[in-house]
Amino acid sequence: MSSQVGTLLNGRYRLDAQIGAGGMSTVYRAFDTVLERQVAIKLMHREIASDSDQLERFRREARAVAQLNHPHVVGVIDAGEEGDPEGDLGLATPYIVFEYVEGETLKDRIRRHGRLPIGESVAYAIEIARALGAAHDHRIVHRDVKPQNVLIDEEGTAKVTDFGIARSLTEEGLTADGRVLGTTDYVSPEQALGQDVDPQSDLYSLGVVLFEMLTGEVPFHGENQVAVAMKHVREELPDVQLRRPEVSSALASVVDRATAKDLDRRYGSDRELIADLEDVLAIETARSGQATGEATAVIRTLPARARRRLPLRMRHPVALLATLVLIGAAVAAALYLAADRAQHGAQATRNIPTPKNTDLVPLSIKQANAKDYDPLGDNKSEHPLQAKAVVDGERTTAWSTETYDGNTLGSKAGVGIYVVADPPVAARAIQILTPTKGWVGAVYVAKAGPVPSSIDGWTRVAPIPSAKTSQRVDLDTAGNRFRYYLVWITKLPPAANKVEISEIRLFK
Repeated sequence: MSSQVGTLLNGRYRLDAQIGAGGMSTVYRAFDTVLERQVAIKLMHREIASDSDQLERFRREARAVAQLNHPHVVGVIDAGEEGDPEGDLGLATPYIVFEYVEGETLKDRIRRHGRLPIGESVAYAIEIARALGAAHDHRIVHRDVKPQNVLIDEEGTAKVTDFGIARSLTEEGLTADGRVLGTTDYVSPEQALGQDVDPQSDLYSLGVVLFEMLTGEVPFHGENQVAVAMKHVREELPDVQLRRPEVSSALASVVDRATAKDLDRRYGSDRELIADLEDVLAIETARSGQATGEATAVIRTLPARARRRLPLRMRHPVALLATLVLIGAAVAAALYLAADRAQHGAQATRNIPTPKNTDLVPLSIKQANAKDYDPLGDNKSEHPLQAKAVVDGERTTAWSTETYDGNTLGSKAGVGIYVVADPPVAARAIQILTPTKGWVGAVYVAKAGPVPSSIDGWTRVAPIPSAKTSQRVDLDTAGNRFRYYLVWITKLPPAANKVEISEIRLFK
């Protein structure tokens, strides 16, 4: 196909250089002689064009992507066929014309840098998720989400490309039963098994891409593609925090949920994933006190919900600058000191203070030993992936209840979160940090064995009449050792539709 360089397609597009190749097609940098601009052209291999199924798949890519107009999707400009289908061979070579993106693939970027900065990784995941959301809104599933199919332009923006095996949910697929399409390093379990795929499959693959950006490598390796695909079916992804300890529990929870094997646990929609990623980007930025690379650009697009987690100087940079000019040097100095404190605040928040003037000794709780508790809920869970945030030593991360209408828990007697003392202990106090003041509840305990299936199986050891931002609750355990310590929420605060808890600590 290299001999095609120099060819003028349909008297308009001059093929200047080959920039990529695959099993179905070759991609060229080309020049549009009519509009005098660079473009990218995907030219189908002539021998593949003789296969009607492959030809239809190629044409379908053009139709699919032509529907999308999104800043993070490489756009289709034109499509056509070179040659005479009525000639002696009865063949024409189809092609698709795309916008030309000067830059590199996300895979190339990972190969050059290894692990990407955490903020940058989350920012790219947001941009990719937004692109997939646009495709899914048009009922198009990409089915081959991988860093090789994400282009990073000269300004650092991510753009998703290569919908070559995309499938419209409104059309009959061309995939034979049991055949796996997509790259097995990123393939979802259901796709690896040859089952029907939907947008959740793309979200799984994006979760794997995020894992690779954070760790510098794919989660599974094997002797061949089938072996890797089966690991996606049978094995949990390695713990991203073990590979990169500075990853927050909030971000680790997003990776865990995006790559859940169980579809009921995996993100059900792009919007859910995007919302969590936006919150995580704000959290990570607040922790580090700064943003670099593409994270800076994405922060400007965050909704108000997520921006509230950012330091003030990042929420309103223009207004802050104007204020500094107007109020003079004295106030500018004060703001400088405040910004300096904010910059160092992330390190300070890691140290949750021990109650003073006591002989209380804090207990260490593993992150895996924090669990949500919702015995009366339909799905028996209450943001389980966020639970580890209450024992990560970070005030900027939190577990939250579901959002409830009418500022009540509805028909539920309560919801909560518990920590597991291993081994069991006679705790004397519990410290609770919450950004949601005024909720009502109590602390319950249970001994070793299965977690009680209802609140009746627990023992109440202390009331929480009106929660404060930070409070110590003394526990009446009578010297008995308990394994489970439950913070049980029975009433939401006025004008609130959920409760957040950022930290739980036990003391003996």
